[in-house]
Amino acid sequence: MSATEEVLADLAEYVAIPSDSRSATPETMRAAAEWLTGQLAFAGGRVEETAGHPVVRGEWLGAPGAPTVLVYGHYDVQPTGDLTAWTTPPYELTRTTVRGADVVRGRGATDDKGPVLLVLHLARRLLAERGTLPVNLRFLIEGEEEIGSPHLGDYVRAHAAELACDLVVSADGAMWRPTEPSISIASKGLVSLDVVVTGASTDLHSGRYGGTVANPVHALARLLTSLHDEDGTVAVPGFYDGVPALTEERRAELAAIAFDEDAYRDFLGVPELAGEPGFDTLTRLWERPTLEVNGVTGGGKYSVVPHTATAHVTCRLVGEQDPDAVVAAVTAHVLGQRLPGVRVEVHDDGVRVPAYRIEPDHPAVVAGRAALAEVHPGEEVLLAVIAGTLPCTALFEDVLGVKTLFFSFATADEQHHAPDEFFRVARIEAGMRAWAGLWDRLAAS
Repeated sequence: MSATEEVLADLAEYVAIPSDSRSATPETMRAAAEWLTGQLAFAGGRVEETAGHPVVRGEWLGAPGAPTVLVYGHYDVQPTGDLTAWTTPPYELTRTTVRGADVVRGRGATDDKGPVLLVLHLARRLLAERGTLPVNLRFLIEGEEEIGSPHLGDYVRAHAAELACDLVVSADGAMWRPTEPSISIASKGLVSLDVVVTGASTDLHSGRYGGTVANPVHALARLLTSLHDEDGTVAVPGFYDGVPALTEERRAELAAIAFDEDAYRDFLGVPELAGEPGFDTLTRLWERPTLEVNGVTGGGKYSVVPHTATAHVTCRLVGEQDPDAVVAAVTAHVLGQRLPGVRVEVHDDGVRVPAYRIEPDHPAVVAGRAALAEVHPGEEVLLAVIAGTLPCTALFEDVLGVKTLFFSFATADEQHHAPDEFFRVARIEAGMRAWAGLWDRLAAS
């Protein structure tokens, strides 16, 4: 059996464990963690406790004098969403074709089970072929990344000595697009909160009481509209504090990257693109912060004046934006709106992730680009930005004092967090070759 087929066989078992960290039972999450320990038997794989879902640890330290690399990933997945929107069952790995590519479909296939699994298979294969590995490896695979890693910080701080390393390499993160290899040198930060508007003490009959009390859904709609100016600029005072000015050099770098706005629009299925004025779409994606309303709840399809309405809001941060200051600014803005007849509260989720960056000339980036160039001869290795958030990066830098290199073989178009999530089969072999090349280059540096 080829290396790819071996990975796919194991991935089918792994995807079948519905490790949704938002709603799965503790027993299900532990089953996923225990399954991983078998894959990490060569490194003493074990489950270790946190205040939430457990982590999976392991280490192979048989290369005296070589660098020590901490491999990071996560075994938890996003909820499936509407099951009717899936072409095939989400927890049944299905091989199919998407946009002409040979893929496997299933929840977690690309985020992050497939990209992690290929690394574990590679380490075992190299040990079998060479009898050793070029670098020392530590493994930390968590079960709460999809909910903001709320307990990872305490765990890492308590085990910092055991996790000591020269570099973190993340199997999570995703390349930007399938048309060229890329390494991301930055990711956005994150804060999240709920805005709750309350009116009467209970839902009211909309005929008997309508027109005599404020409707929380109407009030919430007005409040949410106040978060942005009509042109798309965030209207919260202080929100842009810490956002770096876009230099002419950076503008030129972005302009040199091939990006088809029409194709991007058509791929998303929207009639036109929108966003903060004064910036093109790629610049908005990579360089600018956002404030988004992710969901609104209140009432239902029945004749009431709802007694409450809630919106979930997240902000993606860049540069030196202070997460605490952003939450304070949004909270002050929301509570400062005049909305007669209702009460407004802001419930802070406690998520605080600053933006992250690794310099393009960092030795790990140089080694990663060289490894990718060897796997993709003749193709330029693009330096990209992750518009999403990986909570672990700032944590590792703060506690372990090391940078994180994003080296995932997922691709950003593979329906992450959406129905019909998939993973390109060709990425398995390419990923194994590139990770091997990266480890060899790190050992030689």
